[in-house]
Amino acid sequence: MSIIINENIPNKISLVCFGEVLWDCFGTTKRLGGAPLNMCFRVKSLGIDAQMISAVGEDELGNALLDELTEKKLTTEYIAVNPNKKTSTVQVTLDSHGSAKYEIMPDTAWDNIALTKEIIDKVESTDIFVFGSLIGRTETSLMTLKQLLGHANFKVFDVNLRTSHYQLDNLIELMNKADFIKLNDEELYEIAKGMGCKYHSLEQNLDFIAKQTNTEFLCVTKGSHGALLSIKGKKYYNSGYLIDVVDTVGAGDSFLGALIYQLSIHDDAQQAVDFACAAGAMVAQQLGATPDLTYQQILEFIDPC
Repeated sequence: MSIIINENIPNKISLVCFGEVLWDCFGTTKRLGGAPLNMCFRVKSLGIDAQMISAVGEDELGNALLDELTEKKLTTEYIAVNPNKKTSTVQVTLDSHGSAKYEIMPDTAWDNIALTKEIIDKVESTDIFVFGSLIGRTETSLMTLKQLLGHANFKVFDVNLRTSHYQLDNLIELMNKADFIKLNDEELYEIAKGMGCKYHSLEQNLDFIAKQTNTEFLCVTKGSHGALLSIKGKKYYNSGYLIDVVDTVGAGDSFLGALIYQLSIHDDAQQAVDFACAAGAMVAQQLGATPDLTYQQILEFIDPC
């Protein structure tokens, strides 16, 4: 395994995700969602010990969310119940190409995650700590995140820019604290430009961010055109898989989960990015953010012969 953790490789990798848990609402249909939760499901389905740190409201939606997580065998031990804030919902609209737009409810339970000794201890004892950018939209959860980063062993920053829900200064600070940064091509160009980058190519912008943040592990997804993984300056490419897109919600989260899984069990970076792109594509050709996928199914998708 060991692009990510090069020393003292444990027998079983553990991972914890910090951030939003919510209901994605498609008209009258609701599905479990939130980028960190989607990613947590994917790595757990591939065999990594994965848990979620978040919060829900003391309400019907919160109870239903916890019940569904339990049914899916994902522990709720570190998901707080806030009696003063509501469980989060997001209105999701899909265009004709399956791409999503999001209307995110403000000031929810996960916007107000309190720092506790229990979650500090959990982060300290876990190999990989994954967090996103949306959780930083409010001061309470952002401060909790910053405190947890000081206790984390290996920090993975999953950038998910949502209009009006982020500030560039916060993004740069979080990137400077991360060991691994994942973002899409549009996010890459926007953030690099905001940091003063004058280059035009994808690789130059990625190298610029790597240098500015002193980060050795970066990945940029390119939608149907695959992804670019950069490890200590060396580049690994996948050009994507031809599929009929049904729903892109959660595809990037499964990509990251599959990538982290692969990088945690071996040192073949090319195989890792190929596997991750396949997992993302398989999610995009189905409804929902967390369809069941097995390791063998992903391998057969890559090489059906």
